[in-house]
Amino acid sequence: MRVVRHQAEESGAACNRSSDALDLFRERRTHRLLNSQRQPKHGVLSLTYSCLPMKSLRSALVVFDPSWLAARLTRYSPLPIRFIVGYGFIAHGYAKIVKDPENFAAILHALGVPAPHLLAWLTIVIELLGGFAVLIGALVPLVAVPMIVVLLVATLTVHQQFGFTSIKLMSVVNGVPKFGPPGYETDALYFAGLIALLFSGSGPFAVDTILRPFSRPGTSAARRL
Repeated sequence: MRVVRHQAEESGAACNRSSDALDLFRERRTHRLLNSQRQPKHGVLSLTYSCLPMKSLRSALVVFDPSWLAARLTRYSPLPIRFIVGYGFIAHGYAKIVKDPENFAAILHALGVPAPHLLAWLTIVIELLGGFAVLIGALVPLVAVPMIVVLLVATLTVHQQFGFTSIKLMSVVNGVPKFGPPGYETDALYFAGLIALLFSGSGPFAVDTILRPFSRPGTSAARRL
């Protein structure tokens, strides 16, 4: 009887151990299944990481998109035109002052221009004051008219006969370049710059832009009322 009882107890313990092992196996399998559902698949994860460089590249290329640049920088386009046209006219007027206006009047007289002294001083004043006005963006539609007249006179009386090109390298003597007579290329560039400012306006950082609200009819009167 004792032997039979002992065998029964051993068989019961074995059944309990097998049941515990089966429960542990089921618990581990359920845990692995839950973890596999929470984590993304390897293919999706690798695809996500592979898309990151493409997104960064697209973000970088947006800066070089002409439409993106134009939408943000169009209002600043008159600035370089104002600076080069204004500074160029001031430089030419200042050069005539430094070299003595009488010399410039003598050149106009040699070219057969009527009233050379009067036109010499008018040209200098227009170049200095007009260039400064364009530089700061003040009264550009008004000062552009006499500036264009000066360009046309210079083109028709001096530069037209020498063709279009302004820079004509003829030779180099002892390391010093020798240039031929300039054409009307520079006059045409200044003329195009002034016309562009007339079409587009002075742009930001200009006196005309600051004074624009005060120049509208009825604006000041309406504010007072």
